Amino acid sequence: MNIVEFCLLLLVFLVTSIVGVVTGSNSLITVPVMFQFNIEPRVAVATNMFGLVFMTAGSTIPFLRQKTVDLKKVSPLLVITAVSSAIGAMLVGYISADGIKTLVSVSMIAVAIFILAKPGAGTSDDERPARPGIIAYGIAFGLGIYGGLFSGGYVTILTVVLVAFFGMRFSESVAATKLVNLVSSGIASILFMWQGLVDYTLGFWLAAAMFVGGYIGAHYAARMNDVWLKRIFLAAVLILALKIIYDLVL
Repeated sequence: MNIVEFCLLLLVFLVTSIVGVVTGSNSLITVPVMFQFNIEPRVAVATNMFGLVFMTAGSTIPFLRQKTVDLKKVSPLLVITAVSSAIGAMLVGYISADGIKTLVSVSMIAVAIFILAKPGAGTSDDERPARPGIIAYGIAFGLGIYGGLFSGGYVTILTVVLVAFFGMRFSESVAATKLVNLVSSGIASILFMWQGLVDYTLGFWLAAAMFVGGYIGAHYAARMNDVWLKRIFLAAVLILALKIIYDLVL
């Protein structure tokens, strides 16, 4: 990788981190870009996950300062995520890239349909469901496995799950997913490091770019209302779903 490619990679990670604070799905862009620079797939996934730790750390700080994160609601999810993401990290390499893309594509479309079908979800107190049950936590556990495995689209889908099953507004959900993803990416990174899959030379540079991008994105996202967060989120979901379908067809 020459200096131009290296700078381009840093720029991609910085920009996606800024936008990804609200939309999630950074890895659906960053990992394929790493593939284009001939980085071995498992190393790309592991190094990207290493960088996500710093992005989520940077993006969590502004939300904690604004007291947007409801720790009482999030605490059980942190425990569930710690276990499930460890399982996912151990499964890396066993699931094909096409299988992951298909799963994410279907999930993105389902997310978009949910948002369009329930326009008040995440922005109105009237749309808030009852307390989450076993099904809700089961979905969170399954998502945690995927989050530890790859993470692409994990935060995006989790954002809607928190709105649909945990009664959070979009602003609360966006904030909560940052803390949850910090646990997910942290556990997965430790296991990837143990497996010797992280490229530290590249990883620390990418981590720095992602930390800055995450902090900047969260700084502005923490000041947005639920309606605008939902609009940005929906637009990103639709674009990502179409992109994944396009990649699968070609």
